[in-house]
Amino acid sequence: MGLVDIARRLRDDVDRIEFAPPVAVVYNPLDYAWKPHRAYLERYGQGHPQVLLLGMNPGPFGMAQTGVPFGDVAMVRGWLGIDAPVGRPARMHPKRPVAGFHCGRGEVSGQRLWGWARATFGTPRRFFARFFIANYCPLAFMEESGRNRTPDKLPRAERAALFAACDTALRRTVAQLRPDYVVGVGRFAADRAAAAMEGTQIRLGVAPHPSPASPAANRGWAAQMTRALGDLGISV
Repeated sequence: MGLVDIARRLRDDVDRIEFAPPVAVVYNPLDYAWKPHRAYLERYGQGHPQVLLLGMNPGPFGMAQTGVPFGDVAMVRGWLGIDAPVGRPARMHPKRPVAGFHCGRGEVSGQRLWGWARATFGTPRRFFARFFIANYCPLAFMEESGRNRTPDKLPRAERAALFAACDTALRRTVAQLRPDYVVGVGRFAADRAAAAMEGTQIRLGVAPHPSPASPAANRGWAAQMTRALGDLGISV
């Protein structure tokens, strides 16, 4: 099963889950931003990288706009070379509009992560020969106020249904890519990778999240990322 089929099944599985307040709006970019997401998988997900970097879920100005993990528009278009039509969610929150590649706001986390990849490896070809980036959960959750709600803050029953679908997709992704390492970008992703891959021989680790909400990430995140990978035995 290739990555496109895995993503398609995950898309359909999470679309069946219902979420109650305080979640008011749910975005699934695997639905409305399927074209750029599929282009990302087909262009960069065909090899067997050493490391799978795993994010949490879409950011409102990243994957929610472009369908690409940590998908800052300028990075996706300018460095990854992906620019494809993006539709609209079935219900769009007025404070979190989806403009696709016309979004005028950047995503700092994506700028930092893809910027590190560009500065370290130079070209996408060199980066993806050793790394691939995916998100654990494809959904973005918003409260009525427009505030982001992360997957770990969902009620237990909703988490159980969501995590079951995402765990399955992650195991399928690992079986397809056959990486040596799964490294969570942030503690949530690392913990979910550990749960999903329990009983396997895959090597696991955690790297700092590049979010500007993290004070540590605002003090030289790229160097922290390189150091965290080095501590795991992954040289860059």
